[in-house]
Amino acid sequence: MTTLDEEDRREYYRIEDRIALQISPLSAAQALDTELLLDDSPLFNLLSELHLSDFEAQHLLRQLSDKDRTLAAFLRAQNKRLDLLSAVVAQTLLGEIGEPQRVIISEGGIECVQAQKIAPGTRVKVKMVLMPRAHGLLLRGRITHCDPQADGQFEVGTEFTDMSDAERQLLARYILQRQQQQRRQQLERQDPQP
Repeated sequence: MTTLDEEDRREYYRIEDRIALQISPLSAAQALDTELLLDDSPLFNLLSELHLSDFEAQHLLRQLSDKDRTLAAFLRAQNKRLDLLSAVVAQTLLGEIGEPQRVIISEGGIECVQAQKIAPGTRVKVKMVLMPRAHGLLLRGRITHCDPQADGQFEVGTEFTDMSDAERQLLARYILQRQQQQRRQQLERQDPQP
C-alpha cells in the first residue's frame, strides 16, 4: 500500500490494523444530505449509535464517580453489560460486512484494498467494525485515489468528511489504544521474559 498524501501524514497519526470494512458509493441524495447517514442494516445503525452514545456519556460517568462512587460503580457494571451485548451484535454483523482486512487508518482517512474500482472524487459511506471491541462506525468519505494492483484489485484511499466531534474522538481514541497495544506487543517480542 502507498501512503496517504503528505498533508494527512503530518496532521494525523496512522496505524496499520485489521478491521471489518465496506466502502460503497453514496446515492446523490445521501451525498447532498450531510446531516443524516444511515446504513441499510438497522442492526449496524443501532450498534453505531450505541457506541457513539457510550462515548458521549463517558465524561458524565467520570464526573459522577467523583460525587457518588456507588452509583458510578453500578453504572459501570451496566455499561459492561451493554458492551457484551454490543459484542454479540457486532459478531452477527461481521457475517454481513466480511472478515477483517488489512488497512492503514487515521483520523483523516483510510487506505485499503478493494475488489471494485471507485473513481477519485466519489462520495462514499465507510462502514467499519473496529476490532477487537467491535465498535461500529459509519462515516462519510471521499475517494482520494484508486490505483490498480497486479492482482486485479485496487488500492483505495478515502478521506473522511463531515465527521462529528464524537466520531472523530472515538476514532482517535481507538487509534491511540491500538498504537499502545502494538507498541507493547513489539516490546514483548524484542525482550521476551524467561
